Amino acid sequence: MSDLFATAGLEGAAPRPLADRLRPQRLSEVVGQEHLTGPEGALTRMIANRSLGSLIFWGPPGTGKTTVARLLARETDLHFEQISAIFTGVADLKKVFEAARGRRAIGQGTLLFVDEIHRFNRAQQDGFLPVMEDGTITLIGATTENPSFELNAALLSRARVLVFKALDAEAIERLLQRAETLEGRRLPLDPDARAALAGMADGDGRYLLGLAEELLSLPEGPDLDVAGLAATMQKRAPIYDKGQDEHYNLLSCFHKSLRGSDVNGAMYWAARMITGGEDPGTVFRRLCCAASEDVGMADPQAMPMVVAAWTAFDRVGWPEGRLFLAQAIAYVATAPKSNAAYSAFNAALALAQKTGSLPPPKHILNAPTKLMKELGYHAGYRYDHDFPDAYAGQEFFPEELAGDPRTDFYAPNERGFEREVKKRLEYWARLRAERQGR
Repeated sequence: MSDLFATAGLEGAAPRPLADRLRPQRLSEVVGQEHLTGPEGALTRMIANRSLGSLIFWGPPGTGKTTVARLLARETDLHFEQISAIFTGVADLKKVFEAARGRRAIGQGTLLFVDEIHRFNRAQQDGFLPVMEDGTITLIGATTENPSFELNAALLSRARVLVFKALDAEAIERLLQRAETLEGRRLPLDPDARAALAGMADGDGRYLLGLAEELLSLPEGPDLDVAGLAATMQKRAPIYDKGQDEHYNLLSCFHKSLRGSDVNGAMYWAARMITGGEDPGTVFRRLCCAASEDVGMADPQAMPMVVAAWTAFDRVGWPEGRLFLAQAIAYVATAPKSNAAYSAFNAALALAQKTGSLPPPKHILNAPTKLMKELGYHAGYRYDHDFPDAYAGQEFFPEELAGDPRTDFYAPNERGFEREVKKRLEYWARLRAERQGR
């Protein structure tokens, strides 16, 4: 934008956003990415060794990906060309590549920066390969999504992925101090409100400077407290894309906290999803999965507890429904854990796939016709309720699997209610041995 102003002769008069005026002029001025731009950073070493190749910048918004790409072009004397995958089609790409070939013919290289590169489809991504391989362009693609899932393997094999981090508290404070120095005045915030402002930015430096610019434009007056800050400007929701990578990341964090019996962690990750706009039904579905997979028979009440809480939530709604969600989270997280039933069924599925269509034992087949009776269907079946403890100890597996140790799928542990289940199974095993004459 500043180049356009300069071309038009309006550089001095045109207003420029604070973020643009604070744009770093050297890699060493970039904040929050010292692992890349610091003295021992990966990009610093590349420039020192004159070994800059194609790169993928992966990280959240407002962390300096575009700025760093511009600085790399300047440091390596490459022509900087920027496009966005959202607004660029195949015809536009061809023009960009042709212009880069023209520059290459006269000895000028091109650094092509592609914002939101994951928005290109697979075929479009493949279109970059020839011009990357022949040196027509040095590609730097920026993405907020996991490149492993969103970019072609062929493209990834020709580019190095560098991870940009959300700005931490120290980096955010440095940006605020730079803004105050440039504007010649202090942000009108008390210490708590200043900390709250940093929280509003959620690691996004560009958004932070937009907030700071708005505050620095306020007329002189007393410092704002947290309530005053909230009243002065709208707080955005945390960065969270319900349909993309972050959605699955937070669900994973939530489920693993439940499995790890960390009730506070589970509460936190659920809150992160809810404040990011996630449907509470998604959280309840994950609770159901954890109640079965990770709690299981150690506490059989976990599943009905979650379903009851979910039903109550659907009937009452938000905000009162958060009580039911909180109770379900606390119950599952603090319940004794066992994945024995889950593991047992996985083992049963595996054995069923291996053994095919083995015929069942005839004594547990019904015999509704005369022919079936003549063939021995139902012969020798023992009705369990006619036996002590309602247990006859008969065989239910196909003959080929009877007594096979692979059929011992379910191995309850000593946690929670499953301790009682284990005792029951051991007792039945003794009865079976007695009644089968073993």
